[in-house]
Amino acid sequence: MAALGDLRVEENLRVKIGEAKNLPSHSVSNSGRNTFCAVRLDSEEIFRTTTIEKSLNPFYGEEFQGEIPKKFRFLSFYVYESSGKTEKVLGKVTLKKEELYKYHNKEHWFPLTHQDVDAEVQGKVHIEVRFDEYLNTNPESFASHRMTVRVLECSDLSVVNGSCNPYAVVTLSHDKSKHKDVKRTNVKKKTICPQFEETFFFDLENKGQNHDRTLYAFEDAFSGELSVSVWHDDSRVSREVLGHMFRGSFLGEVRIPLRGLDINTIHSAWYCLRGREHSKNHHQEMGSLRLKISYETDHIFLSHYYNDLRKFILQSPDVHPITSSAAYILGHIVDNRQECAQPLMKLFLHHDKLVPLVKCLADWEMSKTTDSNTFFRGNTLVTKMIDELMKLVGIPYLHDTLKPSISKVCSEQLACEIDSTRLKDGENINDNLTNLKNYVVDMVTAITNSGLVCPVIMREVFHALKEVATTHFPENAMIKYRVISSFVFLRFFAPAILGPKLFEIHAEPQATSIGRTLTLISKAVQGLVNVVSSKSVPFSVKEEYMIPLFDDLTETKFVDAIKMFLDIVSSPTGTHTQCFEAPIILKEGMLIKRAQGRKRFGLKNFKRRFFCLTNQSLSYSKTMNEKPLCSIPIEDILAVEKLEEESFKMKYMFQVIQPQHALYIQATNCVEEKQWLDILTKVCNTNKNRLQMYHPAAYMNNHWLCCKLADSNAPGCSPVSGGLPVTEMQIDVDSDREVEKIHSLFLTYMDKLDALQEACACQEVYSGDSFQQHSVVIDDTKSCYETLAEIQKHVISLEQAHKQYLKMLHKHTIVGSIDAPIGDESYGLGMSGTRL
Repeated sequence: MAALGDLRVEENLRVKIGEAKNLPSHSVSNSGRNTFCAVRLDSEEIFRTTTIEKSLNPFYGEEFQGEIPKKFRFLSFYVYESSGKTEKVLGKVTLKKEELYKYHNKEHWFPLTHQDVDAEVQGKVHIEVRFDEYLNTNPESFASHRMTVRVLECSDLSVVNGSCNPYAVVTLSHDKSKHKDVKRTNVKKKTICPQFEETFFFDLENKGQNHDRTLYAFEDAFSGELSVSVWHDDSRVSREVLGHMFRGSFLGEVRIPLRGLDINTIHSAWYCLRGREHSKNHHQEMGSLRLKISYETDHIFLSHYYNDLRKFILQSPDVHPITSSAAYILGHIVDNRQECAQPLMKLFLHHDKLVPLVKCLADWEMSKTTDSNTFFRGNTLVTKMIDELMKLVGIPYLHDTLKPSISKVCSEQLACEIDSTRLKDGENINDNLTNLKNYVVDMVTAITNSGLVCPVIMREVFHALKEVATTHFPENAMIKYRVISSFVFLRFFAPAILGPKLFEIHAEPQATSIGRTLTLISKAVQGLVNVVSSKSVPFSVKEEYMIPLFDDLTETKFVDAIKMFLDIVSSPTGTHTQCFEAPIILKEGMLIKRAQGRKRFGLKNFKRRFFCLTNQSLSYSKTMNEKPLCSIPIEDILAVEKLEEESFKMKYMFQVIQPQHALYIQATNCVEEKQWLDILTKVCNTNKNRLQMYHPAAYMNNHWLCCKLADSNAPGCSPVSGGLPVTEMQIDVDSDREVEKIHSLFLTYMDKLDALQEACACQEVYSGDSFQQHSVVIDDTKSCYETLAEIQKHVISLEQAHKQYLKMLHKHTIVGSIDAPIGDESYGLGMSGTRL
C-alpha cells in the first residue's frame, strides 16, 4: 500500500487563444482598438499574445503550453488595449481551478467581464483565536471575557506595481451594537510572505456607563464577526501624513463568524484570502473570447508502481501482429490521437525503443495502403508520434536552420508578391520575382546544408521509414524521398516557415505583407520538394503565377541538393548505418597528410592524398579513383580540432583524433581548412565516445609540445571546441509520468476496452478471422484478447492504489493546515487517478 509521500502531483496547462469578437469601440470615433490577450495564474502573468492593431474582432491565433510550478486558484485571460506606453484592461475571463475540467480540450466562447481589482486576490493567512477570562479592576465585575487574536503570517500575497509591503487589519464587528474594534499590525517591507507574529485583545463583556450604546452581553458578542484584511502599504504619505485615510491596495480578507468558534479550545488555522465583490453592476457588453483550454493533473507514484504496466507497454514492438499490442490499441481507442501519441513517444524514446515501434507501425500501415501517394498524409498513430518527436527534439534544430533566413525576410520586408491580381501600386512583378527567388534560394540552402546537424533520433526514425517504404515498393526509386519529405518538409519545415511565431523562431509581430511572403516561400519550398519526390518533371502547379518561379528553381543543382539532404537525414551515421547502404559523399579533395603510425621523423612523412568523407567514414587514397589506403569509421573519430602552427611550422593544419593516434592534415588555405573542420565536426559531434579534452599541439621528441608531458597517452590539456551541438541537447523524460498518463487514458476508455474484448471473444468463437471494431483493426483475435485482459489487469491494479492513497490522504488531511487552508475549494482535485 502506498504511503504518504509516495505520490507527487504534476500539472500542465495548454491554451489556444483564438480570437475576440464584438469588443467595445471608442465612444467617439467608433474605430478599432490595438489589443492583446494575457494569461494569468492568480495574479501572475505567464503569457501574452502579440498586439493586433485596429480591430474590434482581433484574431490572435496563439498557443501557450507549460508546466505549472505552483499551486493556483484562478486561471484568467485579460484583453488589454495597448496605446503607447499605457495598457488598459477591456475585459477578462476568470475560471476557478475546479471548473477547468468542464472545458477540457474543447473550444468555447467565453463572455468578457469587467475587471474588479478587489476581487482579484491570492494568498493565505494564518490566524489563531482563543477565548479566556481575566481579572477586572472594575469593582462591579470580578472577571471579564476577552478574545485574543494572533496574526501569525501570510503566504504568497499579490505583488502590486512591482512591490509588496503588507500589513493586516483585524476588525471585530458586533451585529447588535454595530460597534467595530479595529487593530493593525506593523508594515512588513518587500515580502509576499510576511511574518507578523502580532497579538491583539478584544473585550467581549462591557459595563457601560450612562447608558453607553456599546453595552452588550457576553452572548451577544458571538453574533458578531471577526475579519482580517491584508493590505499593501502604497506610500509613507498615506500611512503617516494622511493618518491612514487611504489604506493602500487591497490584497484580500478573511471573515470568520464568531458563532462557529469553540470558546473552550484554541482555534489555529490557515485561511485562503478572499476578494471583495462590489455591488456596482456593469450593463455594457464587453464582447467575448474564444479559447481552447487543456488542464491536466498527473498524480504520480514512485517508480516501482509502474514497472508492470511499463514493461508490458514497451513490449509492443515485439508483439505480432502489431494490432495486438498495447500501443496500437491505445492509439485506436482514444478520441484524439495526440492525447496518446505524446506519452507513448516519450516513453519509448526514453527507453530506446521508439525506432522499433515506429518501424512496426509504419510497416503495418504501408501494408494496408495501395497508393504510395497517400503515405503518411493522415493523422495516424505513427504520424502523430513522429510529429510529437519533431516538436520535442527538433525545435533547436529548427531555430538553428531557419532563424537567420526568416529574420532576414522580416527585417528587409522586400516586396515579393508575384500574383498579378494582388500587386500594389508601384510594384514591379519582375522585381518581386527576383526578391522572392533570392529568399527561396536562401531558405533552401539553409535547409539542405543542415542535414548533418539533424537530431540523431530523427534521422534514425526517418531511416526506419525509408527501409519500410523501399521494402514495400522496391520498384519505386522515388518512394524514399516522398516518405521522408512528407515529414521533414510538409510537417516540420513548412509549418515553421508559415508561422515562425508559433515555433518561437521570430517573436516580433509580423506585417501582413511578411506573412504573405512567408506563405509564398513555403509554397515554393514544398513545390520544389514535390519535384524531387515525383516520378516525372514537370509536375502540376495549382497556381499559374508560381510557374515562373518554379522554372527558375527546378535546376539540377537545387534538386540534387534536396535529394542529398533527404539522403543524409534518413541515413544515420556510426553504428546505426547498415553496411549494405551506399555511402553518401559529403566532401572530397586533395589534402596533405602526415604519415600515421609510430614513426615521427619530420617533413618527409607529409604526402598529398585524395580524401573522401562520407556519412560512414573518412578515407584517403593516392588519387581520386584508386582504392583507399586507409578508412576511418565515423564512430572512431573522437574529435576534430585545429593543430597549433608551431607543431610543424606549417599553416592551415588540423587533426583527426582516433583512439590510438591522431591524423594530422594540412589544407591549402584557410577557407578549405574551415570547410573541412566544419563538416568533420558536424559528422562526428554526436559520437558517444567523443573526447572532452585534447592536445592542441603534436607529440614530438618524446613529449607533447603543448603541455610538455612525456607520456604519449596522457589525457588532453585543453577542452575540445563546440561540445554537444544545440540540436542534440539532452531531453529530460519522466518515464513514470508518461506511464501514469497512459494508465489514465486506458482508464478513461475502459468501456471501449471492454467492448473490444467482448468482440474479440465472439469473433474467436465464430471464425477467428480479422475484423474491425469501430476504428480498431484486429488481425488476431486470440492475442488481442490476451493483450486486452493484461491491460485491464494493470490498469485496475494502479487505480486501486490511487483510491487507497486518496482514502489515506483524506484521513490524514488537516483542514486549516497550510496545505489544506480553509476556503480552498480545489484541494484534493482529481485525486482519483484520472486526468482532468
